[in-house]
Amino acid sequence: MDASMLQFLFQLAKGLSRQFGPNCEVVVHDLATNDQDSSIVAIENGSVTGRKVGDGPSHVVLEALRGGRENLNDHLCYLTRTKDGKILKSSTIYIRDDDGAAIGIFGINYDITLMLAMEENLRSFTMTDTPQQEPERISRNVADLLDELIDQSVALVGKPVALMTKEDKVKAIQFLNDTGAFLITKSGDKVCKYFGISKYTLYSYIDEAKG
Repeated sequence: MDASMLQFLFQLAKGLSRQFGPNCEVVVHDLATNDQDSSIVAIENGSVTGRKVGDGPSHVVLEALRGGRENLNDHLCYLTRTKDGKILKSSTIYIRDDDGAAIGIFGINYDITLMLAMEENLRSFTMTDTPQQEPERISRNVADLLDELIDQSVALVGKPVALMTKEDKVKAIQFLNDTGAFLITKSGDKVCKYFGISKYTLYSYIDEAKG
């Protein structure tokens, strides 16, 4: 890699490491020299893996050095583990020459060990005895509650009011009756208006649903 490319990669590594903090290691490998003992030419936050400039390659770098560099693909967002047990979210991006051959590697390794532990603790705190497809909504007032019950009745039927048949509306009214929607003051008026039916029709639908 020429000096201008290396300088750009060094600046990019420094910028990303500052942006994402000390848990984000950014490393540049120079593959052009074929030096298998000292491929790291720049590293920021090397304490994540305990590496420094001049250190040798990882297995990913060795893979690149074995040949066939034109066929290498970037490896993004995969998990790695350090010798001391840290879990890292890693990405390996190949730097290529004009012919498409890999001449360098730009690597990002983010230590997510603590985040994984927090995730596990949060999961144990938020899980419930009965799995739910969707969290129960908490309404601010009875008007909102009635709106939500009407929305649920429409979702149950599976089509908008304009396309509902009499049977569809009976099914929706039955749901509203079963969920106690008509215990809400003046709910009948709102339901009638929403479904485009009269009070008489509403009562007949309720009776039909009961039957």
